[in-house]
Amino acid sequence: MLSHEFQPGRLVAGFFLAAAGLVYAGDAGGLWETPWFAMIPIVVGGLFLAAATAAVAHGIRKARRPRTKGPAATGTPASPEDEARTSGSGAASDRP
Repeated sequence: MLSHEFQPGRLVAGFFLAAAGLVYAGDAGGLWETPWFAMIPIVVGGLFLAAATAAVAHGIRKARRPRTKGPAATGTPASPEDEARTSGSGAASDRP
């Protein structure tokens, strides 16, 4: 089975949307009365918390990611155009 990276923002969003469904199910089952506008803070608040969680998780992943050297730092050009720009004196006669 292929593994995937953990995404806590989706977990938080799923939790709040499931909670909203549970509140509606309780209302439909006659366990309690829920006004229609009660879902707005649950869903919108959950989505904002999910966005904040995803932003924090992205920041942590970005900070933990090993820094790799780009093509300029390794000395190997990324494309033939880069090689043409970096080789020679840079005079107009050196360019193709």
